[in-house]
Amino acid sequence: MKNWLGKLYIQVFFGIILGGLIGYVWPTIGIALQPFADGFIKLIKMLLAPIIFGTIVVGIAKMGNLKEVGRIGIRALLYFEVVSTLALVIGLVVVNIMQPGVGMNIDASHIDGKAIAGYAKVAETQPGLVGFLMDIIPTTIVDAFAKGAMLQIILISVLLGIALVEAGERGKPVVAVIDSLLDALFRIVAMVMRLAPLGAGAGVAFTFGKYGVGTVWSLAYLMLGVYLTSIVFVVVVLGAVARWAGFPLTKFLAYFKDEILITFGTCSTEAVMPRMMAKLERLGCDKSVVGLVLPTGYTFNADGTSIYLTMAAIFVAQATNTPLDIWGQLVILGVLLLTSKGSAGVAGAGFVTLAATLSSIHTVPVTGLVLLLGVDRFMNEARAVTNLIGNGIATIAVAKWEGAFDQAKAEAAYRDRARPVLAEPSSDPQAVAAAS
Repeated sequence: MKNWLGKLYIQVFFGIILGGLIGYVWPTIGIALQPFADGFIKLIKMLLAPIIFGTIVVGIAKMGNLKEVGRIGIRALLYFEVVSTLALVIGLVVVNIMQPGVGMNIDASHIDGKAIAGYAKVAETQPGLVGFLMDIIPTTIVDAFAKGAMLQIILISVLLGIALVEAGERGKPVVAVIDSLLDALFRIVAMVMRLAPLGAGAGVAFTFGKYGVGTVWSLAYLMLGVYLTSIVFVVVVLGAVARWAGFPLTKFLAYFKDEILITFGTCSTEAVMPRMMAKLERLGCDKSVVGLVLPTGYTFNADGTSIYLTMAAIFVAQATNTPLDIWGQLVILGVLLLTSKGSAGVAGAGFVTLAATLSSIHTVPVTGLVLLLGVDRFMNEARAVTNLIGNGIATIAVAKWEGAFDQAKAEAAYRDRARPVLAEPSSDPQAVAAAS
């Protein structure tokens, strides 16, 4: 019994159930628990920049072949574009079949847009394609780490990794120092992850306490559509990719069940990024592939968000009786192909992206987004979990594509999945190395 309760996913599961009950029965207390959820995510976020930096630098430096680095990057971006486009298309097809907004007959001119004014304002400041590319280059190295700008950190890491490869023997001591720093950072992650049940439970308590179960029923059909579409996408599309990669979806879900539950509770994929990186390496993916693909995927491969964006945009059009023919919907799809890549890391990214998209096409009323405010948080769980699964499978797929996936190691990791993944605080360096 003690061993069973000691498993992280069991603790997180009970935390989510307890948090939901608290938020439903005592909503005031549920809302007051938000700082615990935010605090847990902030503890993880403070470690992301150095962990991503160290993993990429060490991975590239130990690879020693710059052509491989470029090939991995190109293949990863190609995979991201194909799969995220497929997610957008599937969302578009399903929302046209289900038509969740038809019959609501909302008069857009009578909607008070004050509730989304903040999102619309942020959307106006979002850079275009050129601005987005220029923003990848940081003002200073320190500024990139201070802001936690993921793409800027990736750029710095890749450049330093390349420089250390070219430095040869002189660069090895630097690589050794960064590798040792990574070991220490993963020890800290192991400490922080003990708070995962509290963070996940507090996140669910806040959601139920703030928005209430009643808000779900008003837009239950749309929510059902988003959840079902996400499940179908994971099972059919990502399941097919997982089978090709030699690691079936059922094994993937079982192996990453802790991370999936934590993401569901906190609505944050960043909360589990360090664990995902460690477990993917243990699974048999090369360190360089994990370091390049997973962090980049958090920006360019948001499959769950892509599904939500097309469904939400067409839902608003249906609810406000805005006529949209097939060409009008394809225009929205084309714009989303660009805007969905530029809002990662922004608070309320889904609303910001939707506001930016609807504002640019001038056909669907932006004020219609008010209809989604009450249930957006409830749909965020589906988006976050789908994003997490999508990026995990993407990393395995690119590793398989590169010939950098050890199938025997994957099978061994799955059989031994009960073993701690991240280093527990310990004075034994060998035990730490074995655990991570």
